Amino acid sequence: MAQTTFSGPVKSDNGFIAPSYTLLEAAAISSPATGLVIYVSDATGSGVTGSLCFYNGNSFIDVTTGIAAV
Repeated sequence: MAQTTFSGPVKSDNGFIAPSYTLLEAAAISSPATGLVIYVSDATGSGVTGSLCFYNGNSFIDVTTGIAAV
């Protein structure tokens, strides 16, 4: 079996941009995949507006607070 390696760009300044939704838009996503990561622009976790959230199979969880955002 041939060995394969990742040959994409590798830089120290690469990042990740999650798709951005409002609470209303996030709640309207039908059948989100478990593990889906989104930025909820009007979530109010940890005293700030806007939070990175992931779908745990039941609801979107704010990664900073660990509680449901949507």
